[in-house]
This record gives sequence, C-alpha cells and structure tokens, in this order.
Amino acid sequence: MENKFFKEMGGILGFGCMRLPMKENEIDYDEFSKMIKKFLDSGFNYFDTAHDYHNGLSEKAIKACLSSKYDRNKFLLTDKLTEPYFKKKEDIRPFFESQLKICGVDYFDFYLMHAQDNNNYKHFKKCEAYETAYKFKEEGLIKHFGISFHDKAEVLDMILKEHPEIEVVQLQINYVDWEDATVEGKKVYEVCEKYNKPVIVMEPVKGGNLVKLPEKADNIFKELKNGSNASFALRFVGSHKNIAMVLSGMSNMEQMNDNINTMVDFKPLNEVEFEAIDKVCNIFKDLNLIPCTACRYCVTENECPKKIRIPDMFSALNAHEAFHDWNTAYYYENVLINDGHGKASDCIKCGNCEKVCPQHLNIRDLLVKVKEAFEKSKK
Repeated sequence: MENKFFKEMGGILGFGCMRLPMKENEIDYDEFSKMIKKFLDSGFNYFDTAHDYHNGLSEKAIKACLSSKYDRNKFLLTDKLTEPYFKKKEDIRPFFESQLKICGVDYFDFYLMHAQDNNNYKHFKKCEAYETAYKFKEEGLIKHFGISFHDKAEVLDMILKEHPEIEVVQLQINYVDWEDATVEGKKVYEVCEKYNKPVIVMEPVKGGNLVKLPEKADNIFKELKNGSNASFALRFVGSHKNIAMVLSGMSNMEQMNDNINTMVDFKPLNEVEFEAIDKVCNIFKDLNLIPCTACRYCVTENECPKKIRIPDMFSALNAHEAFHDWNTAYYYENVLINDGHGKASDCIKCGNCEKVCPQHLNIRDLLVKVKEAFEKSKK
C-alpha cells in the first residue's frame, strides 16, 4: 500500500476524526480505541483532526486513544489552524502549542490552514498565518504544510500562486459535487493538478448522504454486485491521479471494516462503474436535495441564537424528499425542537450560520423550506 506522494503514508485511506463514535453525548473511547487498532493493523496510519471537531473533544480523544498508546512513528497526525482561535499574529503560536499539548505530541505530520475561502484568507494574510505556520516547519514542529479549502477554483488558484510553499491541499470531492456549480469539485481539483499539488479528499461520501441512497440510485449500484454504496464513493475519488489521501469520518466499526475492505487493495473504477456513477448523479439532480454535509460549523462556531438544529433539519427534509420517510415529521416535532431548540420558523435571519458554512448554503432561505414542509399543520 505504498503512497505515491508521501512515503510515510500507509495507503490512501485516512481516519477523519470529525464524526467519531459517540456514547451518551461523549466520544466513546473504547470503541474509538478498537477502531484505531483495526485501522493501524490494516496498514493505514493517517489521522485528521481540528480543534473545533466534536466541540473540542476530538483532539483530547486523539491523546487518550492514540498518542498515549502508540509510538509516535506508528501514526501520522494532521491538525489545523482555524480562524476563530486567533485574532492577531501573536495568538497563533500559543494556540498551536496548546494543540500539540492537547493531542499529546511533539509535532504534527501535517498542519493545514483550515477551511480557506476568499473571506477568511484575508484574515490569515493580515495575521501572517502562512508565514508563521511555515516557521513551525522550519523548527521541526510540523513536517508538511498545507491548506483545506472551501471556495471557487479561481480563489484556490490565487492562493496557490501566492503561496508556492503549500505542499498539499485538502478538498471536498465526491461524485455529486464533482460537477456542482457551487462546490466546483472538479474545477478546484484541476487547479491542484495545474500546480502539481497532491490532494487530500474530505467528504467523499458527503457526510453519509452517499450511503443511504434513494431507491432508484441504490438499485443502480446493487446491479453491479461489486461493493457497498460507500465503496463506490471512495473509489470514485481515489481514481483520480493527484489523490494522496481519502479521509473517511468513520463512526463505528462497521463503517471502518467496509472502508478498509475497499481501500486495502484499492482498485480504480472501471468504465461501467463510472457510467453508473453518472446515472446516480442524474437522479440526485432531479431530487434537488440540500447539499449539507452535517459538518455542524453552523451550530458550533457561531451558535444559533435560537438553537436551531440546522443540519438535522436539513437531513430530515432531504429524507422527506428523497425517501418519503413517514417518520420525519414526528422526528422534527419530537426530537429536533425539544429541550429549548428552536423551530425553523424561529429563525431571526441573523446570518451567523451562513458566514461559516463551507457549502455556502443560503441557510436562511432553506429553513423556510423546512418550515413549509413540517410546520404546515401549525399555521
């Protein structure tokens, strides 16, 4: 499972630590530890976290279940510099050092400027974040310097032109977003090819949306008799030549086993399988679903003043539209708006959620659709 871009990487499957196994609103350390062992025993070694994942608990879980139990040369760890945690240049080093301490390591193998777009890039430039982080590399505190990115291709082109020192780019790529005019998956990937930058893929199964498919789409993959829905999503992104790593946010051992079986002896998609992907994409286009990946930035970075469970509401609406789930209305009424959480109609249009949405969704307008779908009987 030799990696063609980074010799220290084991294969091309990475463990994304944004959707870890949970137990009673806490990360399930026992399950996470078992998954780590399975992952490492299978020849993979790349772990990805950030300070805001799981509301600050992901880094702590890394220390408890990974760095405190395994020799440092047994795993690769990626962390990120995220905008809300530094206001000026002088804030960056203390924050970085706190990340090292929380994770229980002396260095990061990869350190990324987090969720770069045209807006927050200006803040990173003002604070000389790129230059400061690159100094960490010169000091041996990080091995590789890169960015994660959520914006248009022209913005990525600008950043890579201004910062040739970038070694790797983390992109949202999946087969639904590949031709999407908002995400521009294919276009941003092609910018990386232009600058010969290896790509780390995030959201290959689009926050789980490419696992449970509409029946018509599900049947297309079943007819091939060649793997799970998730396996086709992973193989799609891995089939492109500049892919160095494919991250998967695995929440249980079942997901891990499926992903390992797919990636341990990776095979690119063949022509028939690519044609099946195209058919599934056309089905999704006809459904016109909300392309939310449930990253939860909208409810953790700038908490909704009405405590509206935005990603969960979008998931309920998508299920209502795609699968005609009979219980989505019950779920909305009895789960999503209890314990002080607001209804979609409670939105005050402040826009805090839209400022941090990596998908650039018009969340305020979409909440109106949620209201129309689930609150009609309350009028």
